Amino acid sequence: PISFKLLQTDHKNVAALFDQLERATGKAKLSVFNQIKTELELHTHIEETIFYPALEKPEETHDLTLEAYEEHAVVKKLLSELSRARTADDEWEAQAKVLRENVEHHVEEEENELFEKAESALSEEEIEDLGTRMQEEKARKQRGQATKKSSKKSGAKKSAAKKTSSKSKAAKKGTKKSAAKKSSKSS
Repeated sequence: PISFKLLQTDHKNVAALFDQLERATGKAKLSVFNQIKTELELHTHIEETIFYPALEKPEETHDLTLEAYEEHAVVKKLLSELSRARTADDEWEAQAKVLRENVEHHVEEEENELFEKAESALSEEEIEDLGTRMQEEKARKQRGQATKKSSKKSGAKKSAAKKTSSKSKAAKKGTKKSAAKKSSKSS
């Protein structure tokens, strides 16, 4: 089903980013981590707002769904702690490894247990509807992220332009002051 494929694609993308994280060094490591954080935040949002609510009621999926919410809480806590770091020191590396292990465990349980139980608990139509809604929500959130990024960039450009403008105004004032000093000294 499309709903499971969407989530599996996210899982594969995050796994590839974790591989990149392991190979990266210095600032690049933090940059890859930020990509992981963005992907996981979007993924958990989709699961928590659309996928899991549909699986909470059926008895077959109830316990696994509650466990999945708890696993998300742990991942969010680790993401928050890791995102505060300015450098990827040994402690940060250890936390990143714990994050990866938590995500891998969650993915394994989801793909090997929850998806299968969801298929038996929900109708094909319900599963397809979930897939459509998750795709739409993911696209909506990604558009929002793109808008935020471009407004941050334009905000940075405006800020830089203001600084440049302020510097040139200050330079002009400085030139006027030195010209005024010169003319007062020659009188």
